[in-house]
Amino acid sequence: MVKIKKRRWHCLPNQELTELDKKIMYWENKGKLVPTRDLIKTPEQIEGIRRSGVINTGVLDAVAEAIRPGMNTQEIDDICMRYCKEHDAIPACLGYEGFPKSVCTSINEVVAHGIPKEEDILEEGDIINVDFTTIKDGYYADASRMFIVGGKTTPEKEQLVRVAKECLEIGMEAAKPFCFVGDIGHAIEKHAKKYHYGVVRDLSGHGVGLKFHEEPDIDHYGRRGEGMLLVPGMVFTIEPMINMGTWEVFVDADDPYEWEVISGDELPSAQWEHTFLMTEHGVEILTY
Repeated sequence: MVKIKKRRWHCLPNQELTELDKKIMYWENKGKLVPTRDLIKTPEQIEGIRRSGVINTGVLDAVAEAIRPGMNTQEIDDICMRYCKEHDAIPACLGYEGFPKSVCTSINEVVAHGIPKEEDILEEGDIINVDFTTIKDGYYADASRMFIVGGKTTPEKEQLVRVAKECLEIGMEAAKPFCFVGDIGHAIEKHAKKYHYGVVRDLSGHGVGLKFHEEPDIDHYGRRGEGMLLVPGMVFTIEPMINMGTWEVFVDADDPYEWEVISGDELPSAQWEHTFLMTEHGVEILTY
């Protein structure tokens, strides 16, 4: 018996095919993974995500103004909560699948999902990723930044932080309308390998906007032409996690919430993230 593959892209009834329909159907007929229509955001939805992105940027700006040696990561959580309340927004992380705080604070070898704690006190030379997702009027925006505590660290950590940011920028440049997710991952991995860094494979970017995590997964490694087709109107994050050593990671056994992810060799890790809108001309950052 021949198995019939269900089509993902459906044209609107009683309407002529648009150029978008034709392009997506062309790639689907060639066997490529294409988006479903609900992943294409409406102008109204895009504006809602953009408004959420403005608040998300304000949260990270507030952290940037306050972060210093001697503060603990619970204080960072307090800053994020306060900013959200002042702007009638909701922190998406709080309570998400049991996550106990509003923000992820990942120090040095913590790759992602670090949980704010009073006992985690920042020291000069630490590198920390602060990852925040905002919900405003039901719309989600997600971004993260690296901070060098005290403004200076070792040359090795400085290079890691810089290259991780370059990986985000290179991934952004590779994200063209009607490209594939693998094009982004290939470009990021190629740059990271120049420095013998590991690109984390167990965690990825993702669609975002109407939910915290939507299709597609945005892997930060891979081959050109693989993964989902990215078309105008899609909103997603690119957030490469770059490890100084191995790409492998593990979940901290001492974390009772089973959230904190550590680099496999416990060497430092760095990550930058933005929420992007795919347009006819490339990506637009929604979290500036």
